[in-house]
Amino acid sequence: MIGIIDYGMGNLFSVSKALERLDVEYSIGDRPEQLEHADGLILPGVGAFPDAMKALGEHGFRQFILEKIDRGVPFYGICLGMQLLFESSEEGGFTEGLGVFEGTIKRFRGVTDAGMKYKVPHMGWNRLTLHHPGHFVLENVGEEYVYFVHSYVVETEDEDVLLATADYHREVPAIIGRGNVVASQFHPEKSGRAGIQLLDNFCSKVENRHVTRR
Repeated sequence: MIGIIDYGMGNLFSVSKALERLDVEYSIGDRPEQLEHADGLILPGVGAFPDAMKALGEHGFRQFILEKIDRGVPFYGICLGMQLLFESSEEGGFTEGLGVFEGTIKRFRGVTDAGMKYKVPHMGWNRLTLHHPGHFVLENVGEEYVYFVHSYVVETEDEDVLLATADYHREVPAIIGRGNVVASQFHPEKSGRAGIQLLDNFCSKVENRHVTRR
């Protein structure tokens, strides 16, 4: 069973509908005890980093997430849910994150080094560049287009966690992963075949099954 973490800032409907399409059993919980026995966890997220960290604390999920990750429970973060896994964010001032990965979250500058302005937020379909195509979450996923909506972007010196990137006037970490933890900056549930395949790969890891989505 997949547990979807509800801390008041996630698009629960679209994620749950995607899991239903995959015929995956799931449960939504707004307190740790409701998801204690989940075989895998998904952390969705929409909104501001400081508000999200506050909400995770109020719902009792901060320590719960870290303990589950430390125990090896498969974990998937989506959009803001990916950003929360890093050390800190500059959104609305400095805010500490969960610190699972090294790096910080910074706003897109909106201008290139050459002085060309570009639109913020980054919104639309961008093509993936795969860096570790052998990773389990990327099985049967190619360099396809996926859907992004975000104004803040991960900056990390740990290139080993960058499973895939996209180009939006700079390199954008698109999929990250290490051990039992994976996450995507884009919304897999809104990203067509490639996104559904990513979710299916994650769920397959949890349930020890294998299905190729076409």
